[in-house]
Amino acid sequence: MAEALIKTPLGYARIEGNENGLAAVRVLESNENESNLIPDVLEDAVYQLKEYFAGERKTFNLILRPEGTDFQKKVWLALSNIPYGKTISYWELSKNLGNTKAIRAVAAANGKNPLWIVVPCHRVIGSDGSLTGYAGGLHRKKWLLDHENPYKQQKFF
Repeated sequence: MAEALIKTPLGYARIEGNENGLAAVRVLESNENESNLIPDVLEDAVYQLKEYFAGERKTFNLILRPEGTDFQKKVWLALSNIPYGKTISYWELSKNLGNTKAIRAVAAANGKNPLWIVVPCHRVIGSDGSLTGYAGGLHRKKWLLDHENPYKQQKFF
């Protein structure tokens, strides 16, 4: 498995994958040194993530190969269908998957998403609109949602 470290506005991210696809993108809590050499199999992922953070990319075009249970993969696929700049609730996500009673299992699978940003688990919020649960920290979730908001708040002073 090849890996690369890149600096993002939210800290360092570790990108892992091979010729079969991208396995993980994780935000790190510690400062690391950015990779000087990016493995060939990860160049496209690094490029697309940098475009995303620069505000130049709204969707990713990558082969994804995350490891997880069949149920987790089903949830992660559903997350991939949430459009840039939009949010849905955990209940709506459960409904889209055909079982509103599975809301806790859906939330747990959401929290195990290994593909930070690429599979947009940050776009899932509480039914009351609150920013609930995010493995990368609520400050990062808020930043990502603000970054994707098509109606940027202007500062007057």
